[in-house]
Amino acid sequence: MSAAGIIFSNIHDNNIPELTRNRTMASVPFGCRYRLIDFALSNMVNSNISNVSVVTHYNYQSLMDHIGSGKDWDLARRSGGIKILPPFITAYANNVNSLYTTRLEALKSVNYSISKITDDYVVLSDCDVICNIDLNDMIKNHIDNNADLTMAVKKVYLNKAKAKINVLVDSDEDGKITDVQAYPTSFEGEADINLNIMVMTRQYLQEVVLDSIAHNYTSLTRDIILRNIGRKVYRTYRYDGYFACINSSQDYYTSSMELINDREVRNQLFGIKNRPVYTKVRNSAPTYYSPEAKVKNSLIADGCEIFGEVENSIIFRGTKIGKGSVVKNCILFQDTYTGENVKLNCVIADKNVVIRDNKNLSGDETLPFYLSKGKMI
Repeated sequence: MSAAGIIFSNIHDNNIPELTRNRTMASVPFGCRYRLIDFALSNMVNSNISNVSVVTHYNYQSLMDHIGSGKDWDLARRSGGIKILPPFITAYANNVNSLYTTRLEALKSVNYSISKITDDYVVLSDCDVICNIDLNDMIKNHIDNNADLTMAVKKVYLNKAKAKINVLVDSDEDGKITDVQAYPTSFEGEADINLNIMVMTRQYLQEVVLDSIAHNYTSLTRDIILRNIGRKVYRTYRYDGYFACINSSQDYYTSSMELINDREVRNQLFGIKNRPVYTKVRNSAPTYYSPEAKVKNSLIADGCEIFGEVENSIIFRGTKIGKGSVVKNCILFQDTYTGENVKLNCVIADKNVVIRDNKNLSGDETLPFYLSKGKMI
């Protein structure tokens, strides 16, 4: 039994347009030193999936820089390894068919590469799935039940706002899917949500893609799964660990803050034996803390210089906090520079932001203040 992996890198870019203006969702920084794609990639590598394709469309320069040859994930291989798959667009393509917005359209755009897969099974995953899941167990569950498709789900409580951005899955006591509700507008209560991780046989995936091209299907949920419930064997795989999906800037901020404030979240993501989260390795000097520096309840990467006060914040590599500056409840990306006597609260600063002396910037937990890449204030 062998499995290949397919990761979608651009599907949810519109969820956080501030952070994806110059990068894909897959390469959005997270948790001091990681990118969102690191979790999906690590889940696959830890489950012995060594043939991984990343389907992308645009803004993928930073993604290619992060992945490189794949050696940091042990995917720099002569056979298999990791591949970036831009869509096939002819010189005569028009504006209608040159962009995709759904997973099924993305799969149709790389149909040629899918036809070359020789592994028995294929794992499909979004890039913004923040979890540490045992895909080996999920694939085994898929095989044992002779399923055509197995979908990872998690039972959560949803208010109406959360329900309308999720796909809800109904299943019987044996785990067989009986119904799917795509983005319901009036649901409230407990339900199984689709975690956007699926397992299919290679033959069934190829059949789905070819059928979708022939009939111009565009939605994997509405046009494939809903049409075939009862005719195909669709099953759920229940995941009970920590899971987060980035649906907005507030979700990104909240999920980041959970890393600081909840030890159980950190343990479920980074503390599972034999399932580490891999990322690109950079050789940086240790962070320097001046005698006047005060740091409390924060995650700080290497290569930083801290001369001021940092509390309840996430600080990426190469960031400098000037003398007399106070940084609270903030996320500062790589190479951010703050001058002296700067006050920051609930701020997300993208890469290479410069904040001059004596500035005072504040957002709110429900609406963090965002500074775009390279901004100088």
